Amino acid sequence: MTDRGEEFSWRSVIVGGYGPNTLYGIAEGAFLPVAALSARALGASVGLAAATVVVFGAGSLLANIPAGRLVRRFGERGALVVGGAIGVLGALVCLYAGWVGVYMVGVFLLGGAGAVFKLARQSYLTRVVPYRRRALAMSSLGGVYRIGLFIGPVIGGLVISAHGLSSTFWVVLVAMALGGMLGLFVSAGDDETAPARPPRVAELVVEHRRVFATVGVGIMLVGAVRAARAAALPLWADHVGLQPEQVSFIFALSSLADVLLFLPAGLATDRFGRRAVSVPAMLLTGVSLIALPATHSVATMSVIAVLLGIGNGFTAGIIQILGADYAPAHQRAEFLSLWRVLADIGMLSGPGLISAVAAAAALGPAILAVGTAGLAGAVALQLSLRRPPGT
Repeated sequence: MTDRGEEFSWRSVIVGGYGPNTLYGIAEGAFLPVAALSARALGASVGLAAATVVVFGAGSLLANIPAGRLVRRFGERGALVVGGAIGVLGALVCLYAGWVGVYMVGVFLLGGAGAVFKLARQSYLTRVVPYRRRALAMSSLGGVYRIGLFIGPVIGGLVISAHGLSSTFWVVLVAMALGGMLGLFVSAGDDETAPARPPRVAELVVEHRRVFATVGVGIMLVGAVRAARAAALPLWADHVGLQPEQVSFIFALSSLADVLLFLPAGLATDRFGRRAVSVPAMLLTGVSLIALPATHSVATMSVIAVLLGIGNGFTAGIIQILGADYAPAHQRAEFLSLWRVLADIGMLSGPGLISAVAAAAALGPAILAVGTAGLAGAVALQLSLRRPPGT
């Protein structure tokens, strides 16, 4: 993408660019704390209720490529409106489900709506933001989503206390509807270089195989370590016998460090380059995870939690940044949809790695394995990242 220089204004993307992602974050933040509980209320077993998060993630993963085609056909504005409608439908299905199987359909739809929202926002910002400001734009996209994830449970908790468990899906419904409506504030311009026939997935994979096999492996490892961190901290805290309120405090410290750093991370990445910021951040995350099994108190765990938050904060938006960097203008939506598939596979595999190693050995070795994956991610990014041509 060419640098538009002085033609670009942040004011032009605040509502249409960041509003939908914030609202989707609120919807997801309201939904996730009650996802399993709502399934239990419908008679699901503990194991089936726990699977709601997997169904949600599967909805996002499987919707990525259709979302790319949706953006191609209707543009970013139309895709956001459709994504909002899918989210509203998913919330209604969850709200009125009388059987856990129907409820899972609603959960799947909510995950799919998220894929459409995220891809449309990433495609839009890639199109309108110049390269020299892209990292700040993409890290801010991840930052406002995190803010939404923080706000969502607060609103959901207040609504539940007044109207009961299922009422939180009204919060989800309203947030998804408003997010879709904000899509109308997106400029409708499309790439003039778009080919008449959309590229097939196999063609894209072959054409960009070197990027997918190098940088793509790096972003899969980033996603895996990021998701595993969210599971490793509370699991280890419970393993060493900390109380639930102490676990919440430790996780809050990590999340606070994460949220506070998305703007500095974007500015630093634009100033010093993708590799100069992402590689040290992944090294810090990997080393911190490796050190986590050596902690046995609130104080030592808090130190590691803050370091993990810093590492995660400085990789804020890196998956979106690199996807935007390497996406060809004439195949942007389809390329980004495949990029999101890689990231989602990584995010699903991270907790899976902890589960598999913990089942075969113990929790400590499982966390060490994830930390090693973080170091491998740093190596992959160090070896593969180059400034893409044309930027």
